[in-house]
Amino acid sequence: MRKLEIVHRTRYEYAEPVTLGEYRLMFRPRDSHDLRLLQTNLVIEPAAQVRYIHDPFGNSIAIATFGEEPVQVLELVSTIELEHYGVPPDVPTIEDYARKLPFSYLAEEAPDLARYVERHYPDPNAAVSGWARQFLEGEGGDETFTALSRMCKGIQETLKYAMRFEQGTQPPVTTLETGGGTCRDYALLMMEGARTLGIAARFITGYLYDPALDKGDPAKPNQPAQPHAWMEVYLPGAGWVEFDPTNGIIGSERLIRVAVGRDPEQAMPIKGRFTGAAGVGISAQVDVQVRTLESAAPAPAPVA
Repeated sequence: MRKLEIVHRTRYEYAEPVTLGEYRLMFRPRDSHDLRLLQTNLVIEPAAQVRYIHDPFGNSIAIATFGEEPVQVLELVSTIELEHYGVPPDVPTIEDYARKLPFSYLAEEAPDLARYVERHYPDPNAAVSGWARQFLEGEGGDETFTALSRMCKGIQETLKYAMRFEQGTQPPVTTLETGGGTCRDYALLMMEGARTLGIAARFITGYLYDPALDKGDPAKPNQPAQPHAWMEVYLPGAGWVEFDPTNGIIGSERLIRVAVGRDPEQAMPIKGRFTGAAGVGISAQVDVQVRTLESAAPAPAPVA
């Protein structure tokens, strides 16, 4: 178990005064058996009225509304303290009928998982499905967890990570054609790849914990991070299992979930609108710090 503090600071500067509309913010993780939320604080400048709702996936969303006074700066600072009981990358317990591909979900689960199994993006030349099938080849390739692990590692090892500051997530076919993308692009590619194999998959946004920063790694002095994205698949007997193809991570030992969705657009950390001059220039600064507050001996996850 680790006690962590997460400080997520985002600052928007506008070249000309603008009027801020409604902003939907996903900063607050959900309590679960592997994550216990201890304290949260959200500071917004200029001052805003904030109310909280749960979306259809159970994510906690802060809805901020502002006055009509024009502004040139918007700053959002979320501070969270939590206890994290990460799941190590061990082979999960999977029901016998789902250990090898292909398999079908049981009748009692299939209706609820149907939209997560459904393909969401065009694949006219079967580029994504053909790419996914390569991970079934070789010894043990028909084993569900083995194929998914190969896919996760394959993305990390064969594609080139590249920061992209444009909004949105690129289609999986584009990620394959260009040979790279961001963490959001990688997560979406693996989601669609898993779906071609008949496996339910969903998108996750949250934060990545890097133990090297706690050890004072001189190569990473106070290194800022970005909100992170990965994915998870539903495996009978194991439930939702997390895969981070950007870093080749399996299990949630270093991953702190905030929000989930069928599609990346449903789990954007910040989504909002403003009114101003056409083509007004915007600069954005994002800084995320994840650090250990205190060391703790390993302990079993708390009973929900």
